[in-house]
Amino acid sequence: MMTTNIFDTLGNLPGVGKKTLNNLQTLGLFTQFDLLYYFPYRYDDLQELPLDAVVDGQKVVLKGLVVTDPVVGRFGYRKTRLTFKLKIDHDVIMVSFFNQPWLKKQLELGQEIAVYGKYNEPKQMLTGMKVMATKDQQNELAPIYSVNQHVKQKKITELVNLVLQNFPVLENVVPEFLRVKYHLLNETQIVVGMHRPKTMQISQLALRSAIFREFFLFQMQLQSTVQEASDETGVAKNYDESALTELANLLSFELSQDQKVVVREILADLKNPRVMNRLLQGDVGSGKTVVAVFAIFAVITAGYQAALMVPTEILAQQHYQKISALLGRVGVFVALITGSTSSAEKKQIYAGLKSGAINCVIGTHALIQDQVEFAKLGLIIIDEQHRFGVGQRATLRGKGDHPDVLAMTATPIPRTLALTVYGNMDISIIKTLPQGRLPIKSEWKTSGQLADVFLQMREQLEQGFQIYVVTPLIQESEQLDVENATDIFEKMSTQFGQHNHVALLHGQMKADEKEHIMAQFVAHQIDILVTTSVIEVGVDVQNANMMVIFDADRFGLSQLHQLRGRIGRGETQSYCVFIADPKTKSGKKRMDVVANTTDGFVLAEEDLKLRREGDLFGTKQSGLPEFKVGDVVTNFNTLVEAKKSAKLVLEQDPTLSNPEYQFLKQVLEYKNQDFEG
Repeated sequence: MMTTNIFDTLGNLPGVGKKTLNNLQTLGLFTQFDLLYYFPYRYDDLQELPLDAVVDGQKVVLKGLVVTDPVVGRFGYRKTRLTFKLKIDHDVIMVSFFNQPWLKKQLELGQEIAVYGKYNEPKQMLTGMKVMATKDQQNELAPIYSVNQHVKQKKITELVNLVLQNFPVLENVVPEFLRVKYHLLNETQIVVGMHRPKTMQISQLALRSAIFREFFLFQMQLQSTVQEASDETGVAKNYDESALTELANLLSFELSQDQKVVVREILADLKNPRVMNRLLQGDVGSGKTVVAVFAIFAVITAGYQAALMVPTEILAQQHYQKISALLGRVGVFVALITGSTSSAEKKQIYAGLKSGAINCVIGTHALIQDQVEFAKLGLIIIDEQHRFGVGQRATLRGKGDHPDVLAMTATPIPRTLALTVYGNMDISIIKTLPQGRLPIKSEWKTSGQLADVFLQMREQLEQGFQIYVVTPLIQESEQLDVENATDIFEKMSTQFGQHNHVALLHGQMKADEKEHIMAQFVAHQIDILVTTSVIEVGVDVQNANMMVIFDADRFGLSQLHQLRGRIGRGETQSYCVFIADPKTKSGKKRMDVVANTTDGFVLAEEDLKLRREGDLFGTKQSGLPEFKVGDVVTNFNTLVEAKKSAKLVLEQDPTLSNPEYQFLKQVLEYKNQDFEG
């Protein structure tokens, strides 16, 4: 049944049953609103051309007759190639489709078809991407959406069409005075221009307005919490200084100078009646967890409870082991809640938190469920806070009476960016590594030097150490000549599989499957873990002494630094090898910089400089909120203007009571909800 409420579930659309609904939710699509703003990341230009007008390497639609039977052949590991000849006027060309054997059933001898693909002029061959019905409208841009193994392009396109028909006119999120000031399109023009552009120019105009809209909504959420926080009076926590001294004396190591400074800053905040809202930036392995322990123990000695929320279950377990070991020495019981905590255990923990018997809890999103109630929550710590939505963070804060907030991130963020994105927070920084940690030895090698890398890996394995092997893509891409995880996994299995256990981990696996593989790696049941960047923020495997990153020039500098930080967690020497064959001058500069610099803050600034120069491979700026259409570096000026605009709107109308803001208010309330998906 079609409805007129844009926030209605996708399950109300014709043809969306329970299974399809569950599949759509794996992409974060729950409602018709979500689908309307699930924009394509690129467009295929479905322009039909005569063969003599096509240039080498061009993507094009060619129409002709199938003149040979389609044949499916196998090559490599689980790969197929479907080939047939296509007659176009008086010419005959070869057409190949990789890994799409099912197309054979759709093709018949003598059939007229249109094929979209990339033309190789010297070989007179078309590498096909899709077969189109000849009646299809060819002269248009076809949107390409991010999908996974559960949801196909065709399904997204069908559903977007349905919702566009359902809502031909949309209410506006960005107020009219701002649209006039910045020459922005209205909501309907943005959505239609992004999903169904007639020309690339229209899609660019729509994208410009969509970026402002996204940043404006983010800043409206952020500024409203800033407003609340500035009016917020907390409670001064009179912690026991002698108990903290006792904890420091029980440690088997001395805090670094930076750790001491940050602990003092946090303790000063706790003593202050103003609510603490602090961001702790600590380079990978700099010892943020120990700082968190002092903050937790301080509020406990003042009679309060503390909660630490982390993005993944395995990270929660790791924090739990470290923190309970340290606080156990001073008699503090620490609880752990994750998705896999048994119902019986959960009941006990809920009761303990409600009665105040449990002082400290560590957990994933499970902490923000309704059943979790605290007797006296005084401090919340959020690890890698950009992985949580504003609404999720607000829900946790709402479980206490104006609790102090400490957010932590392992990603060094350039100060200019941090102040714009997290301008509502005080910022603390840990730069130095803890005593006894050896800096990771990094090298840049070309693909021609792989034999040397394999030799080094073999030496590490013989000494009983484990290795991460990282690759940027999961499957072959027509656009990028990049070795993918599956190929690398085969290569590693061939090289080392006889004597070592090699495993594969990537983002398209189910969450419990990823957790299981990571747990096996932690337990040293796996020697070589071939993985995509899903391990970027995460687990502390002290025995993992080496990392090899293939196609390293496809990652941003900050991301490479984050990845490298997964090793070097023990007291032995660690090695990171970046394998790359960059073609551009700035690509080579990036490899030089990352191989010779271990200071994450220096790298973050370099990343910013290089990316502003337009070298935008691997633009994901980890440690900052993830936006769907905007990029905080390349669209930095838009972010600044969106921040000013949000402040202005809230200054003029703090409760958004103006009738023009009613849809904006609805969207903000919707964005503050959390979905279990």
